[in-house]
Amino acid sequence: MAKKKSVKTNAIRLIEQQKIPYVEHQYEWSEDHLSATDVSEQLGVQENIYKTLVAVGNKTGPLVAVIPGNRELDLKKIAKTSNNKKVEMLHLRDLEATTGYIRGGCSPVGMKKLFPTYIDQSATSLATMIVSAGRRGLQMELAPQDLVKITRGQLVDITE
Repeated sequence: MAKKKSVKTNAIRLIEQQKIPYVEHQYEWSEDHLSATDVSEQLGVQENIYKTLVAVGNKTGPLVAVIPGNRELDLKKIAKTSNNKKVEMLHLRDLEATTGYIRGGCSPVGMKKLFPTYIDQSATSLATMIVSAGRRGLQMELAPQDLVKITRGQLVDITE
């Protein structure tokens, strides 16, 4: 009997093209449990789960924030860092059209465009971090410096 082939996401394909080492983590998900806290409980990991948020700056347009799953994005800090006067969260209905990803499966890697990406500086203290791999129920673990490289991101203080 043929082995079922798993479909690779854009994020995984890009990571592999760049020959970046990573580890896949799969977990059971449901529509009611898509938060980073739910993911960390499913994976049994606390400190290195990061969530991907998409915001819109009044000057730059869409931008990506990668922050610890248990923290909140500080819109004033990211506005200042990104040279915007005002930043607000991208409306959920616009997420897929803007990024190519849906809520609960939004990866900082492999979006439709390479948006300015800001990764919370807390990641510098970690050997690896876990971010969405582009599909609900799938995460990838990689070194923070590799995420910075592939997203052309900046490590900055953007959480409350």
